[in-house]
Amino acid sequence: MDEGVNNYIDKQKSPQKEIVQKLREIILSNSPGVREQMKMGVPWYEGKFYIVALKDHVNLGLCIDGLSKEEMALLEGSGKTMKHIKIYSLNGIDERKIIGLLEVVKG
Repeated sequence: MDEGVNNYIDKQKSPQKEIVQKLREIILSNSPGVREQMKMGVPWYEGKFYIVALKDHVNLGLCIDGLSKEEMALLEGSGKTMKHIKIYSLNGIDERKIIGLLEVVKG
């Protein structure tokens, strides 16, 4: 685990801190060997995923390269290479949906 990511998580307030921790756990447990690093001030996972804590929610960003229109419809944002899902609470994490999205993005 990346020390910079640990520091990023430690600085967050609740509930964002717990949401970021849970998303990180989901990514690391479902992507063995994925490289975790801080990039642009937030945790990144090999350019495929990112996590960012915002004022009232957390975004899980995902690379859209190779996604179908149906898969992209599950995401928000206007990015050309990345889109995201917004999570407002720990209970709002749909782990099965997130794992499915991670699998699609990993290819």
